[in-house]
Amino acid sequence: MKNKDMKFEEKIKELEIIINELETGNTDLDISIEKYTKAMQLVKECDEELKSVEDKITKIVRDNNELEEFKVEN
Repeated sequence: MKNKDMKFEEKIKELEIIINELETGNTDLDISIEKYTKAMQLVKECDEELKSVEDKITKIVRDNNELEEFKVEN
């Protein structure tokens, strides 16, 4: 399954697996580099998804169905 087809939670789980494998130090250098590269791609995709969701939830719909930025007052 390609990363783009994976759900956010699946990407996080895959990332955890890769991190655990890399932390053991039991893989050779070439495989470690491949795993690291895949992990960084997963991190990038998860970050993009989180930013997209953040953008969506910072907007509220007004009574007339117009979007408005949501501002938290201190």
